[in-house]
Amino acid sequence: MLRLRQAVVAAGDLDAVAGELSKRLGLREPFADPGVGHFGLRNAVFCLGDTFLEVVSPVKEGTAAGRLIDRRGGDCGYMTMFQLDDFAAARDRVRAESVREVFDVSLEDIEEVHLHPADMRGAIVSVSRPSPPEAWRWGGPDWESRSAAVRVVGATIAVAETGAVAARWESVLGAPPSEAGVGFVEDPDERGLVEVLLEADDGEPFQLGGVRFSFR
Repeated sequence: MLRLRQAVVAAGDLDAVAGELSKRLGLREPFADPGVGHFGLRNAVFCLGDTFLEVVSPVKEGTAAGRLIDRRGGDCGYMTMFQLDDFAAARDRVRAESVREVFDVSLEDIEEVHLHPADMRGAIVSVSRPSPPEAWRWGGPDWESRSAAVRVVGATIAVAETGAVAARWESVLGAPPSEAGVGFVEDPDERGLVEVLLEADDGEPFQLGGVRFSFR
């Protein structure tokens, strides 16, 4: 099993972007995870069905999110978080591909590692194994009660050399990213995560936080 469980946007103004997302998508109250303070960030995590959409915003100088916002000249896509079954095998593949790990955590209900965007290209990639599989610690306590009738079902990553990048992601994830709804488009500027695909009864595409939100 390979799933895109959460997509993350980096924004200079957390409250403005989170508020507009909530209004446009009919989302419920987000979870503010105090743990992201470790990275010099604030966040808002929305529950969309059993998937998640997160907005992060730097509150300190020198954060990875802040540097990316500066490089991109504004709000932008930041991270894709995948769920898979065999976490140990995934870490073996990470090492075999000489991909650097920038963060890892092992808790009673989730194992996760974040991979260096310079090695993966396009975005920070996270691989996770929640336990049980339907759990998701990062959604906050009782996230099911805050779930909205919309789901994250895919993403588009803009990079140069799409074939090489897609192959690297497949090697690390253990399956083609397309199985999780993730595709790649050619972009010499390597803008990374440029689109989040949502499943909903209806919806009009819109641009927010440097990312296009599309519907199927």
